[in-house]
Amino acid sequence: MQILLTNDDGIYAPGIAALKQNIQDLGHVTVVAPDVEQSGVGHSITFSHPLRIREAHLDNEFIGYSVNGSPADCVKLAIYEAMKNKPDVVISGINMGTNVGIHILYSGTVAAAVEAAIMGYPSIAISFEVSGRYDDIHSAAKVARDIIERIITHKLPKGSLLNVNTLQFLRIKLKE
Repeated sequence: MQILLTNDDGIYAPGIAALKQNIQDLGHVTVVAPDVEQSGVGHSITFSHPLRIREAHLDNEFIGYSVNGSPADCVKLAIYEAMKNKPDVVISGINMGTNVGIHILYSGTVAAAVEAAIMGYPSIAISFEVSGRYDDIHSAAKVARDIIERIITHKLPKGSLLNVNTLQFLRIKLKE
């Protein structure tokens, strides 16, 4: 299983790190994310400067690739340049803050998943409700992993997109 993991909060965001840690046993995870936060950029793509993709390290450990562009740019560069094998699924998140209602139109997290769907890949946008505390991100990542595993097991159709939002204090056991 080839998994592309991206976001709009940036390569060093806690959400993408927590999610990567929780899904790495589901397949080969390739992380490609913006080099800086790109929240609220919607489905923009970069025309104003050349895009660069670089290896990103944290504490001398390779964590993925950073791109000097939007989340949609990240998906394109990941699929066309960074990944040796095309993804079976594209996951965007975990976003810090929900993406519901009108906010879906502005969301870089959702836009990355939309770009993947347009390109014909099944995709999932994952967002997490916050209210000033980030300590529940690991709980959200565990819930997201359970959801992602079920989705992967049931094989999303090509070009489909799911927008998943988890509540801050969500403590449920998923049922079959």
